[in-house]
Amino acid sequence: MSKFTHNDLIVLLTALSTILIFSRILSELGRRFHFPIVMGEIIVGILLGPTVLGTLSPDFFQRVFPKDGNVSIAFDGLVNLSVVLLLFVAGLEVQLPLVLKQGKTAIATSFFSMLIPFALGFVAAFYFPNLFGGSLGGNEIYFAMFIGTALAISALPVIARILMDMNLFKTNIGMLIMASAMFNDLIGWLIFSFLLSVRHGADSIGVGYSILYIFGFGLFMLTIGKKIIDRALPWIQTKLSWPGGVLSVSIGVCLICAAFTEKIDIHAILGAFIAGIAFGDSAHLHEKAREIIHQFITNFFAPLFFVSIGLRVNFAENFDPMIVGVVLVLAYFGKVFGSAFGAYLGGLKIKNAFAVGFGLNARGAMEIILGTLALSAGIISPKLFVALVVMALVTSLTSAPMIRKLI
Repeated sequence: MSKFTHNDLIVLLTALSTILIFSRILSELGRRFHFPIVMGEIIVGILLGPTVLGTLSPDFFQRVFPKDGNVSIAFDGLVNLSVVLLLFVAGLEVQLPLVLKQGKTAIATSFFSMLIPFALGFVAAFYFPNLFGGSLGGNEIYFAMFIGTALAISALPVIARILMDMNLFKTNIGMLIMASAMFNDLIGWLIFSFLLSVRHGADSIGVGYSILYIFGFGLFMLTIGKKIIDRALPWIQTKLSWPGGVLSVSIGVCLICAAFTEKIDIHAILGAFIAGIAFGDSAHLHEKAREIIHQFITNFFAPLFFVSIGLRVNFAENFDPMIVGVVLVLAYFGKVFGSAFGAYLGGLKIKNAFAVGFGLNARGAMEIILGTLALSAGIISPKLFVALVVMALVTSLTSAPMIRKLI
């Protein structure tokens, strides 16, 4: 293995500083037009990646963002770490008791907002894979399960931000949307983590063990693990230096949980996500501590990940209008109508039910993370990945205006 040289360090530091500075500038400009921050970060990636910079000056692009060598390995390591920490932050937003408090309306909304888009995506991808550019490796089951999961999952952090901006977060409809989104994310990431573990070569016995590991680990962390965290947090937040103590311990637990799930051939994201739920569900985690963790991760690690999306794929070459159109139609129809149907069965009036549907239709960051992992695992093609990114941005941008029209 070659040594990390003086020049490698210069290139890596230059690349990181360029990403952080440009993504912050463009994201702040986008906020004035009420665009999601993630959109600015992805646009920076497209400008600095093969789509623009790589086309205008291939040699300069290769020098700053080399595809091979020590710099590429180090950057990929930081991107993988960013994904793990982003799922930890997403887990912090999940409050399992909230789903139960919302009663039958939340149960019906959660169930149908997951079932209908998943079934629609699975059937479409299994019987008509060519609409999505075809499955890679000819494995239609994995491909169809991924499409179903991608269409069923929501973006909890994006939804929470939209509801807070509209002063709907603490209303009955806001709480219903949040409870349903939590259920969607939890089930969606469980399915996707299992899909990745099977994809990486588990046999029929290994699949059974994977299921046991997933539920055993989750059960432990959300019962015994949560009790340990509940008892430890007051001591950590009062006896250790603030805020370094809680930041170090929480991220440390996140990483060890991620390492454990990666070790047992379940993707590291699941360990991080469940660790986030265990911490976020604790009544002893101060709101200020939660905000510090959130700010640290979303302002340093998140830009690295979302900019890297544009560095991976040439968006101009891989933009397929047919695939983008199919994904958008299925995403809107499945999620909006599925969620609205569940909310209507739960007792909401039709306009409020559709408001819930459009609220849950915001995909944002979680959809992009899902697509990136699937692309790396060889489940989807670059063209389908680009379509998922476009769908995530379009659904996030249209969610708030549609809720505003209905309420």
